[in-house]
Amino acid sequence: MESDRALRGYALLITTLSSFLTPFMSSALNVAVPAMSGELRADPLASTWVVSVYLVAAAALLLPSGRLADLVGRKKVFVAGLLVYGVSSVLAMVATSVTALIAFRAFQGIGGAMVFGTAVAILTSVYPPAERGRVLGINTAATYAGLSLGPVLGGILTQQFGWRSIFLFNAVLALVIVPVILIRLRGEWAGAAGERFDWAGSALYSVALVVLMYGVSSIQSVPYARWLALAGVLGLGVFVWVEMRARQPVLDLRRFRGNIPFIFSNLAALIHYSATFAIGYLLSRYLQEVQGISPRTAGLILLAQPVVMALFSPPAGGLSERVEPRVLSSAGMALMVAGLLLLSFFQAGTSLAAVLGVQCLIGFGYALFSSPNTNAIMGSVAPRDYGVASSTLGTMRLIGQALSMAIVLLLFSIYVGRAEDSAGMIGPLLTTMKVGFRLFAGLAAVGTLASLARGKVRE
Repeated sequence: MESDRALRGYALLITTLSSFLTPFMSSALNVAVPAMSGELRADPLASTWVVSVYLVAAAALLLPSGRLADLVGRKKVFVAGLLVYGVSSVLAMVATSVTALIAFRAFQGIGGAMVFGTAVAILTSVYPPAERGRVLGINTAATYAGLSLGPVLGGILTQQFGWRSIFLFNAVLALVIVPVILIRLRGEWAGAAGERFDWAGSALYSVALVVLMYGVSSIQSVPYARWLALAGVLGLGVFVWVEMRARQPVLDLRRFRGNIPFIFSNLAALIHYSATFAIGYLLSRYLQEVQGISPRTAGLILLAQPVVMALFSPPAGGLSERVEPRVLSSAGMALMVAGLLLLSFFQAGTSLAAVLGVQCLIGFGYALFSSPNTNAIMGSVAPRDYGVASSTLGTMRLIGQALSMAIVLLLFSIYVGRAEDSAGMIGPLLTTMKVGFRLFAGLAAVGTLASLARGKVRE
């Protein structure tokens, strides 16, 4: 019993630290984008790709990584992912061009996918159902802690030591976690050991998703992008057709057929992240380029939303053990609709108190949605499917985040173009925010309906 308790403690510690890593990188990099763009002479579209390419790569590899973890062991894939993530962070730190930085960020996304696809599955494997809501809430809080510290620490690092120090911090933390895992975390939890890996399905899925994301985000700037987007949609359709007929697919859709809570909870997660991920990126540019605030101060202001998310996620996760996740998650999504609409009215003279207040509203809605929604997904599948379920949820998150940034890329290409950062960008940037946040509010409203449609998980 004592040994099991210690194992659970180390699993929670390790997965919590790893869940801190990637959101910290994303939110810290948002603050560093203006400084990075200036040093590497990157135009607005290229600097946005530094953020987006990570999400596209991680989304494309997450599902295959989760399936591989179920076959060969979740610990093995988890460790390999941290190593890839740490090494690619070092390479990004020494990049001398925006092209090289984008390439290393893509490799960082591959490592992130291997970590994403296993962390929640490991937690769900070692904790009993009665404790699952609480520990998933803690894990979610770690994600939000990364989002919280990212803007503050990222702003301080950027202002004092330059944007490269953010990658150094991430690399050190990733590589420090590895020996702790090897020494303290016993077990592999290969829930589908002995089955075959679906190479054809994995390749089809990854290529189709990358083509779709690139096509959607480049419709305005690349002549043939619309055809790429269409090819990506068709490719995903072929993937679904192939997987429904494969003996041991990378994603066994037949296993989840008829599982309404699983299907609609994942759909709600996809829409949720599509509507909310770009908030930090847009607000960071707004505070620095429109309001003229320093990176450190902008980071402190952006702290409000993730702090509220981190504070309320554990109690929301625990509450989802007694109250239907549908009720909590739908209420949270509705609050985010209101917050996104308020963001669309921001102007150059908007008070910082208003910025902080809207962030708190969105953060509270985010906390109410996320932990209960995760608990609903993991509680709706059998133990052997924890890895795939975790990867599916992670895929929804990353595809949603990538779609969110794809929308921003499209809006930047329409309203901002490849102009140099200057006072002349203030008007186009405000227009981009206005249109973007209203689109995101509409998406969140649809997500509220999807959340309500999941039915009663408790039954």
